[in-house]
Amino acid sequence: MNKETIKLDITGMTCDHCATGIEKLLSKNEGVTEAKVNYPKASCECSYDPSKTSKEEIINTINGMKNYRVKGEISETGSCNNNHFDLIIIGGGSAAFSAAIKAESLGLSTLMVNGGLDFGGTCVNVGCVPSKNLIRAGENAYHATHSNFAGIKPKGVDIDFPQVIKDKKKLVAVLQEKKYMDVVSDFINLKMITGWAEFKDNKTIVVDNKTEYTALKFIIATGATTNIPSIEGLNEIGYLTNVSLFDLEEKLESITIMGAGYIGLEIAMAYNRLGVKVRIIEFTDRVLRKQTPDISEVLETQMRKEGIELLPNFRAVKFEKKGSETIIHCKCPDGSFTQITEKGRIVVASGTKPNTQRLGLQNIGIELNKTGHVLVNEKMETNLPNIYAVGDVANTPAFVYTAAFEGKIAVENSFSGAENKADYTSLPWVVFTDPQIAGAGLDEVQAEAKGIPFEISKLELKDVPRAIAANDTRGFIKLIRNTETDKLIGARVVAPEGGELIQLLSMSIKHGITVKDLADSFYPYLTLGEGIKLAAITFGKDVSKLSCCAS
Repeated sequence: MNKETIKLDITGMTCDHCATGIEKLLSKNEGVTEAKVNYPKASCECSYDPSKTSKEEIINTINGMKNYRVKGEISETGSCNNNHFDLIIIGGGSAAFSAAIKAESLGLSTLMVNGGLDFGGTCVNVGCVPSKNLIRAGENAYHATHSNFAGIKPKGVDIDFPQVIKDKKKLVAVLQEKKYMDVVSDFINLKMITGWAEFKDNKTIVVDNKTEYTALKFIIATGATTNIPSIEGLNEIGYLTNVSLFDLEEKLESITIMGAGYIGLEIAMAYNRLGVKVRIIEFTDRVLRKQTPDISEVLETQMRKEGIELLPNFRAVKFEKKGSETIIHCKCPDGSFTQITEKGRIVVASGTKPNTQRLGLQNIGIELNKTGHVLVNEKMETNLPNIYAVGDVANTPAFVYTAAFEGKIAVENSFSGAENKADYTSLPWVVFTDPQIAGAGLDEVQAEAKGIPFEISKLELKDVPRAIAANDTRGFIKLIRNTETDKLIGARVVAPEGGELIQLLSMSIKHGITVKDLADSFYPYLTLGEGIKLAAITFGKDVSKLSCCAS
């Protein structure tokens, strides 16, 4: 092995810890064999293999840190006038923008390469923003025709469906501009291009098969897309996904949704309430199959009450067009076969798959798991030291807020010597059906699988004064505690606006709050939050025998 040694003078160090941080960062470069940084002498002696790295790359690594600079050397940091960058981000969603914002604060020259969806990615364009907007529109329509009070008799609603979709499109455009493009519009170190990036090697990408770009570090943030099942005839019937459905201004007579996960259920409730006849085909025995059966039961009861047709344990085996109709050939729960006619459109909501197919990962040996997600550790590192992966493309929880967090720490870990980790022990999440489904931490099945001694408290909303007064007692609050420590380790909430409760429970799990602490705290009377107190009390008492506000 050839070895060369360089000596550099470094400005900006204030203590020995600074020197250690620079050493750690340099050691992540596979070509660096030894790095010794001396704080009192403000110097660095670095040995490296010139076939794997270069003097310029080492200097750029140091200059890429926020507070340090190599004295007398000119770095490419901050320059976007050529095809070499400190950082290349592949993708243009929330994780990518979060990474770009952090990179700009560190003064890193950054290239963002985005293909597929517009800049902003899934959340703002075809996911969170449009779906929640349509869900709220559907709720308005529903409450104009349904009342929980005998003395209130709604007179109906006039739905201008094309206008609802046009308003949704306008909202998406405004937020895509304000929350993404405007945020980075004045960045002096960021270059953004549209195209498909493919790795040539672990230091080079080729965009649209013509232009090469190199970088010290890479972040893969390409997200995920709908997983289209391999079913005979499906590709010939003109199916929809959330991407195409949300932009369709024509009000369909009916839709059949393939899949009863959170995406399919949110679509079902929104469109059903906006006047579209909805059917759901689910190949397992219930909706939200990853949650416990009691959660599925509450949601199925409400959906059937609203007229949504649920077909659990039905498996589609073939699709065919007959005129304007689609025939769905299904295997029934008893093993027989039947044909279902859909006069409207088929919507595929059968989960997602990571966008890794066009990245050329086979050229660099990036490790994937069995579902095709990029394998990363808690620091978002892949098996290659200069390549990170974040967001839905990685084997981490698929939420916009986790993606943004991962993009930030990936840049910090790769360029500032930080050792930030993602800890999702208390991660809160919400499914925006009605009632909403919210959770944090473990449920009872997960606690048992981990061998944790646990106990469950389950409080029906019929015992919560706020729900009683509102004449809406659908759902429950379920707490899971460690019986040895009394600490809260998990929570599930099924309730109208139940998502508004989950952050308190998430923070309780994160900070080791005990069930006794929850029971002994003050909660405003006639709030849904008081249900947390009552659920905590339920571990030791029958709350139905307590007076209002009693503890």
